[in-house]
Amino acid sequence: MKRRTFLLGTASGFSVLALAACVAPEPVPTPSVAPSTLMPSLVPQPLSVSRTNWSSDPFSRGSFSYAAVGATPEHRVALGQAVDARVFFAGEATAVDAPGTVQGARASGLLAAGRVQDVAAPGERITIVGAGIAGITAARQLVDAGYNVVVIEARDRIGGRIDTVSDDWPFPIERGPSFVHRTSDNFPGDELTALGVSLLPFVRTPEVRTRAGAIVEVSTLGAQTVTDALDWAANQQQDVSVERALIDSGEAKLSSTPDSNGLSDADWLEYEIATKLKVETGATPSQQSAWYTTDIGTPEDDQMVVGGYSTLLKSDADGLELLLSSVVNRVAHDDGGVSLRLGTGESLSADRVILTVPLGVLQTAAIEFSPALPFAHRGAIAALGMGVLDKVWLRFDEAFWDTEARVWTIVGEDADFPVWVNMMPLTGEPILMGVVAAENATRLSELDDEQFLSAALTALEPFLAVPDAG
Repeated sequence: MKRRTFLLGTASGFSVLALAACVAPEPVPTPSVAPSTLMPSLVPQPLSVSRTNWSSDPFSRGSFSYAAVGATPEHRVALGQAVDARVFFAGEATAVDAPGTVQGARASGLLAAGRVQDVAAPGERITIVGAGIAGITAARQLVDAGYNVVVIEARDRIGGRIDTVSDDWPFPIERGPSFVHRTSDNFPGDELTALGVSLLPFVRTPEVRTRAGAIVEVSTLGAQTVTDALDWAANQQQDVSVERALIDSGEAKLSSTPDSNGLSDADWLEYEIATKLKVETGATPSQQSAWYTTDIGTPEDDQMVVGGYSTLLKSDADGLELLLSSVVNRVAHDDGGVSLRLGTGESLSADRVILTVPLGVLQTAAIEFSPALPFAHRGAIAALGMGVLDKVWLRFDEAFWDTEARVWTIVGEDADFPVWVNMMPLTGEPILMGVVAAENATRLSELDDEQFLSAALTALEPFLAVPDAG
């Protein structure tokens, strides 16, 4: 069994404090074991595998932004402000409403395009850096308004972190976003349906299993503990991490005494952290702001995209001038316009530019700005966090499980893949999608494909069907 740490990536001794409710000893590092050195999994080998590695992707450097300790919505506003009416910004990290989502990214593209239209003369040349949902949306609006637009994209495809794959799969799988959240007030849902993309109702109520495979009823203790800690933090004079809020509020002092299922109160707090806090932000509780941490709850009107999220982009990209496989590494501007330098050494000129590159790319200083960005922009880039959430899609010859539950979760240990989506009830295909988040995802990103698959299959062992007796 893997090491057991309550809040990974911390050196506070919180795990022992929470589990034993006593003074924590000095933490002792536990060496990780490569999955390839473990015993072979009892789970059968899949026919097809697709994994993501967003943290190592040079054109994203993470999955989506989150509110780090000290970050505020005002940082997102600051990042979205134009510089000298020449350099504009868009992308999910600039979205005050629904950051980290397709909805937020698309709204930011519309907003940036509108701001350009407020200051640009008819027919001006506008360059957009990034062909994700924000960039394509902005380009579509500006082209329709009569501007001369070119979209520059570092990848050899459009979409950015929306990445739909069809090869070797009976239906298109989503390596990036898979859901349309709160469809009652989320406009991409109607547009996807109009484009012929299937949206399947998706209830997130999980089937919870212990590592031994026992099905248990989920306890609300973990969720209530986090809620109480965040309520405490909201009344403090300054922002602290979610981890700090759990400790200093006293909410983390839970019993480690196991019940008949071998689970303790502390296990249910760990479960809430692994399956909610980490998955929703891509970050550890030690990194997350207690004032502004993501809290989407468990909406009952979510829908899962089956049929191609990228269809939305392809529709809007029709007729646009696209320059793919082109990396922008310098943006300079003055009163006369904007100059962009590509990785090839070539330069392009425009009247104005909209940058939609991910926050993670801005944080690595992959793009040089001349003059340097204002302090407000640089402060926002430094303050906001970039979370990591990776997926693995597995297609099997036949189901090795005997449950019709659409969502599976694991309680009782810090599982690398704490959440699985069962596509069998939705599509009739024996396909599973697992997610790994935060420091677990960062650690697994260093594994080769064989080791990564081994870790995923091991995590699935609690869901093996039990053979009939006799």
